[in-house]
Amino acid sequence: MKELPLGKLYYEISRHNPPALSIRPGETVRIETEDTFNGLIRKEGDRRDLAKKPQGNPQSGPIWVEGAEKGDTLAVHIEKIEARIGQAANDMTWARRGLAEFLGHDIPVNTRIAPVRDGKVWWSPNVALPYRPMIGTIGCAPDFGSPTTSPAGDYGGNMDIKEVTDGNTVYLPVYVEGALLHLGDAHAAQGDGELCGTALEMPATVTMTIDLLKAQTIPRPRIRSRDEIMTVATGRPMERSVAQAYSDLILWMEEEFGVPRWDGLSLCTMVGEISVGYHFIGTVAAKIKLEYVHAAAR
Repeated sequence: MKELPLGKLYYEISRHNPPALSIRPGETVRIETEDTFNGLIRKEGDRRDLAKKPQGNPQSGPIWVEGAEKGDTLAVHIEKIEARIGQAANDMTWARRGLAEFLGHDIPVNTRIAPVRDGKVWWSPNVALPYRPMIGTIGCAPDFGSPTTSPAGDYGGNMDIKEVTDGNTVYLPVYVEGALLHLGDAHAAQGDGELCGTALEMPATVTMTIDLLKAQTIPRPRIRSRDEIMTVATGRPMERSVAQAYSDLILWMEEEFGVPRWDGLSLCTMVGEISVGYHFIGTVAAKIKLEYVHAAAR
């Protein structure tokens, strides 16, 4: 297993970032990541100093995957996401983006430190939430432009989809030689929509196995769990993202599993589900249980 300790962090998912590690397809790596607050919120009363560190979602890497070329796909199997310092943090300040209209503009400058122990995240001394770790931002460098780590797109990025988690495989389009995989922005827990703009953010150690699917091209990120397949789309209005994600899912069902697209449309209408990332940028995952897909295959 290869190791990538915390090192230089990036705020753009860019082909211009030099590789921090080179691996062969099929290798397993352990990668240390920093939280979205750049390590500035570690105890009660800490505040995010935007003058000092204006960017969020710092990325570890990038990881160079030998043999990866434009038109290939990375299959990133997430083995384990560990809380690197045993705690997570939340800051409600960003809730002004989208919710102040309805809740009021007096949203407090508030930070919360939540210990992670015994499979729980302690939101308060009396409220224990399930520890459901996820990677908020992950993607391969595009071949045009250098997107910051704030948005998401066809390349991945700041998707904040909770199914990017232990045991699942994330499929990402490859655009440049070596793929240049970036990742960071881990969460200990997050609900649909990430309403206040940050979840329970944590520094993490991520163990993953990275495979390469040669000459297999996908338009946008996909996720596969033991029981479901999912497709991710992003953009506003969110209605368009929902339609795009479901269309990608239906075409995947047709191409790989043999479900005719109009049967897939009907099936997703009846039993499809969505998972919502950060609501303000309109990222969604459309998903369906594999039991229905296999039963409908011809």
